[in-house]
Amino acid sequence: MDTNVLLVSIPLKSTYRPIFDALIDGKFDLVLSNDILSEYTEVIERKANAAVSTNIAEMLLNLDNLNKVDVYFEWKLIDKDPDDNKYVDAAIVGTADFIVSNDQHFKILKSVDFPRVNVISIDEFLNLILKK
Repeated sequence: MDTNVLLVSIPLKSTYRPIFDALIDGKFDLVLSNDILSEYTEVIERKANAAVSTNIAEMLLNLDNLNKVDVYFEWKLIDKDPDDNKYVDAAIVGTADFIVSNDQHFKILKSVDFPRVNVISIDEFLNLILKK
């Protein structure tokens, strides 16, 4: 789940709140690396405050459905925004079914045969969550 997906799923009145609730309820596994967690906390702190950022980070780290991974190899599959590669690398190491993102930079992954990394939009993911 890229940072923007997490951000829009947190507010109680958000259309995407079912994603955050499903995460808390253990309805899907979240693959998370240190780099991703750092970005989550940095952006949440900027958008809200340090207390909210710390609380969400601690909550994520305590989830039973968290797959915390260490990335030892960088595939560098996304050229246009190299910072997005942290999601790709974590997804590969954590054998994620897909990355959830609306970021256009991830579209390049459709043309990569190996390693295969699937990307779905936030709306596609929300539909999957709501069907469960």
